[in-house]
Amino acid sequence: MIDAPVRLTSLDAFRGFTIAAMVLVNNPGDWGHLHAQLAHAAWHGWTFTDTIFPFFLFIGGVAMALSLGRLAAAGAHKPQLLLKLAKRAALIFLIGFLLNLIPRFDFDSVRIPGVLQRIALCTLLAAPLVVYLTWRGQALAVFLLLALYSVLMLLVPVPGIGAGNLEPGRDVGAWIDRALMDGHLWAQAKTWDPEGLVSTLPAVCSLLFGVLAGRLLLSALPRVEQVVWLMLSGLACLALGSTLDAVLMPINKSLWTPSFCLLMSGWALLAFGASYWLLDAAPSTALRERMQRLSTPFVIYGMNALFIFALSGLIAKMLGLIQLTQPDGSQLALGRLLYAPFAALPLDPRNTSLLYAIAFNACMFAIAWCMWRKRWFVKV
Repeated sequence: MIDAPVRLTSLDAFRGFTIAAMVLVNNPGDWGHLHAQLAHAAWHGWTFTDTIFPFFLFIGGVAMALSLGRLAAAGAHKPQLLLKLAKRAALIFLIGFLLNLIPRFDFDSVRIPGVLQRIALCTLLAAPLVVYLTWRGQALAVFLLLALYSVLMLLVPVPGIGAGNLEPGRDVGAWIDRALMDGHLWAQAKTWDPEGLVSTLPAVCSLLFGVLAGRLLLSALPRVEQVVWLMLSGLACLALGSTLDAVLMPINKSLWTPSFCLLMSGWALLAFGASYWLLDAAPSTALRERMQRLSTPFVIYGMNALFIFALSGLIAKMLGLIQLTQPDGSQLALGRLLYAPFAALPLDPRNTSLLYAIAFNACMFAIAWCMWRKRWFVKV
């Protein structure tokens, strides 16, 4: 292994694109009117929206590998690295939990799982695998975690239901979540949670695929060859994920099935490979510089990714919480008031909902741009 490379523009740009997409799909003007690709698949299957979270876990894995490479080169000991990752995971979990508490601060019914909480758990579970194992050990860990998850989901019987039932709320993961966190699950489902405990196991694998990609970038291979391996690995994951969709478990984001994990990791490898080639690895300096200029907005977003994600969630909650009195005496949420001019446009409601999401995203980008200009980077 060689010294870690300088900060990769491609990684920041890919992270920024992912956060921009996450903010876009999380903040429509009207949840009742969405373009199909801007909503999660109802259950089995996948949409563009379903790619976003696994992409972010993959990116986190790449960043973890590069960061540990730098720290190891600086002489950090493995227990210190493990403690550093554990502290980071605890802070991310706390931020996610606090966002769930707002605005009611009702500890009796607060949702415990969440997107940031899953990122934290994946970081915590992956930390010893990343710090102490070789890339072969990490690849074996991916296989074993996916195998363990498959055994749990297909062979362990749920009381009163049986084994292998993958319907909403009837799988073994949902049963375990209810046993441990009943009353603290996703409010829209109540009996299951898309960020539940058992499905965190294959989600860890999504992060480990990023770690393996990061270790490839740390290798002595020429960058052009690294791109080839990223692309070939991505195609292999797509093929394997599609195969498992047919013979093992369907592609399902809420269950984070092995087929979903592999398919999304395949797309992440291809997307990151293309970004890496265009922004960091292409032999043509002119091409790299041109693509780096074009990707600057995404790089700006990516420099404060977790902060922007958390802030956007907080602002969205406040827009729903703040009530304004109308001339007729009725109350209207600030978010509804801001959406009204978009809703009045002579367009398909799905398009007005999308326009509002784009405007919201533009506001978040303005904040990210100001922070970037002032060199304010919030590290978690």
